[in-house]
Amino acid sequence: MLKLFYHGGSYNHGCEAIVRATKKIMDKDIYLYSLNDKEDREFKLDEICSLFDDSRRKVPVKSLKYLKQAVYFKLTKSDYMSIKNMHEDFFSTVTKDDICISIGGDNYCYKCNDILGFYNKIIHKKGAKAVLWGCSVEPSNIDKATKADLEKYDLITARESISYEALKEINPNTYLFPDPAFQLDIIEKPLPIGFEGNNTVGINVSPLIMSYESNDGITQKNYIKLVDYIINNTDMQVALIPHVVKSNNDDRTALQPLYDKYKSTGRVVFIEDCNCMELKGYIKRCRFVVTARTHASIAAYSTCVPTLVVGYSVKAKGIAKDIFGTYENYVLPVQSLKSEESLTDSFKWFVENEKSIKSHLDNMMPEYCAKALKAGDKVRALSD
Repeated sequence: MLKLFYHGGSYNHGCEAIVRATKKIMDKDIYLYSLNDKEDREFKLDEICSLFDDSRRKVPVKSLKYLKQAVYFKLTKSDYMSIKNMHEDFFSTVTKDDICISIGGDNYCYKCNDILGFYNKIIHKKGAKAVLWGCSVEPSNIDKATKADLEKYDLITARESISYEALKEINPNTYLFPDPAFQLDIIEKPLPIGFEGNNTVGINVSPLIMSYESNDGITQKNYIKLVDYIINNTDMQVALIPHVVKSNNDDRTALQPLYDKYKSTGRVVFIEDCNCMELKGYIKRCRFVVTARTHASIAAYSTCVPTLVVGYSVKAKGIAKDIFGTYENYVLPVQSLKSEESLTDSFKWFVENEKSIKSHLDNMMPEYCAKALKAGDKVRALSD
């Protein structure tokens, strides 16, 4: 059986996109173990795969199981036993015939990746295969423990070459394929009033990138200057497009002030939350996209929309590098925002080079997107 685990829920539409695209790539029954299955039912993932709750189970404080995990932690300083108990709903189903696929693609971009290591260890104790799927890994975060964890995977598919170069030295079962979401299908809903097809700038900003800014408030100031420039110096419209709507990490909280500031102009429209295929449909009909979210950029790249990424990690740089040969000009690290005009200056470069960027995407995207399908062959080979 194919079992997808450590899925964070569909309020992150990038996570939703990975599930939908993985189902398409594998073209077989999939069992999805979700940390937020209610979100997935809301966005109807239960219609394309068997959906199970893998939320954190509470262990009764006075139980023998709780006592054992407390003693284990005291002796080892490791959360291994508590993770095993919290996610017993998933681990109890794993057998030697399973291929378990971790779809938290960017968890190894951060330093808090112990949980995935525990999953990896328990899956192998059960005799199953473990796959790290469509991942990015921050090379500077690969310490001794992380390296030992990465070595254990039966298959790793890296979604960009920076991560691939680091991972292939650690695990020979590492392969380079585009992110699964390059295979995501598209649904085109009617455009709202104010969204002019092929003459609208899609804008996404997230609370997450603001936590990486070097000067407090500089990100929001850059986006304000950008919208000012578009309204005052071009005939283009602006569409504010949220791609993650988690309660503690909701793009709408960063986009709403922009909408409130400019709604009276008639030049700015706010896209309401919808599923990832519908969001891709809106993004496809933009002229340019400026985004903080990786999977909003993937939706744009894959539909040949010139895209400027306000990035913070290896994943943005690596994907842009593989598509354009360089990430310079295509990724603006949020940590580098010093002037309020930085984002606008980068956007002007995109406008000046629109024709060549669009031509490059039109020429290379069909083959590039097709490569994402081939990752499924590597997973299927594990069961041979």
